[in-house]
Amino acid sequence: MRSNLISSNVFLVAFLHIFLLIHSKPLVPALYVFGDSLFDSGNNNLLPTVAKANYPPYGQNFVDHFTGRFTNGRTLPDFIAEFLHLPYPPPYLSIRESVKLTGLNYASSACGILPETGSRYGKCLSLCDQIDLFRWTIESKVPSHFKGSKKRSNYLAKSIFMVTIGSNDYIQNLEPPLLSRSHDCDPQTFAQLLTDALSNNFERLYRLGARKIVMFEIAPLGCIPHYTRKYELKGKCHHETNQIVSYFNNMLHATLKNLTSTLQGSMFSLARINSLVHDYITNPSKYGYTDTSYPCCTTWGNGTSLCIPWLVPCPNPNEHLFWDGYHNTEIGNSIAASLCFNDSEFCTPFSIRELIQI
Repeated sequence: MRSNLISSNVFLVAFLHIFLLIHSKPLVPALYVFGDSLFDSGNNNLLPTVAKANYPPYGQNFVDHFTGRFTNGRTLPDFIAEFLHLPYPPPYLSIRESVKLTGLNYASSACGILPETGSRYGKCLSLCDQIDLFRWTIESKVPSHFKGSKKRSNYLAKSIFMVTIGSNDYIQNLEPPLLSRSHDCDPQTFAQLLTDALSNNFERLYRLGARKIVMFEIAPLGCIPHYTRKYELKGKCHHETNQIVSYFNNMLHATLKNLTSTLQGSMFSLARINSLVHDYITNPSKYGYTDTSYPCCTTWGNGTSLCIPWLVPCPNPNEHLFWDGYHNTEIGNSIAASLCFNDSEFCTPFSIRELIQI
């Protein structure tokens, strides 16, 4: 009975999304998405890597089921697309014909800011690779839709760009309380290395025409099951891991503020996802959670990794914060997307609603 209800709700959501697309005018020309598995909607399906989510129980509450999204339903950009009255941005690597002008998703699981991040799992698209693909898109695909560079520039300037990146750079290089010897540096220096590289990539996006960019903090990694199960912390977070990540988040705020002031016409907004996830864990009942410690699906590594294929997950995913050892359930994406769209204290200094009007 419950599974039938979930299935009905999935198709109701799909119908409402299609209805809005048909009857509502898009609020912006396009939504372009960059990042890692939190935003990946299927790019890794087409890459030689073990970092994939194209099998059940992933996508059990999504209309197209296991598309490659690392959650049970919609990703955060999916919800933003709905708010903008746009189609879900398709994964770039799935495009075989003409490019849709409503946006694309370049995000790739396991990858990060550093080019070497993710290589242990196979091939993925680093942030630099993703921006290379975006450059190829606007130089070879988009121009055919516009008469003149001015119209193309206006299209890009009004579009929304969403980015979440950096988690894998930490997860794959982290040995609390110090970083891996492969980088031979302390946490503050590592954070500076990442933010400097990130800033360079954002400048590239700006030169390619992006103006309205929303960047998400790294969530409190010490609170995800990958670490809490590893260190056998029941109902608590791994403080050392969270402390190391905080250096990056603190520098990120200053980095985005500096970019906004130095790149004329740019508007960089910071999504404060770190404190929101802390609040999920501290005040679970406020968000309808009954479990903020354990994954909903049965995972490899005793709750610390990805879902084991085809095993039945928990019957009530909306009551769980985490879907697998790394990623949250759809409900968390919904809450964060709504806040980012409407609340300038969460996505600061500009909510997406405000970016639309600028």
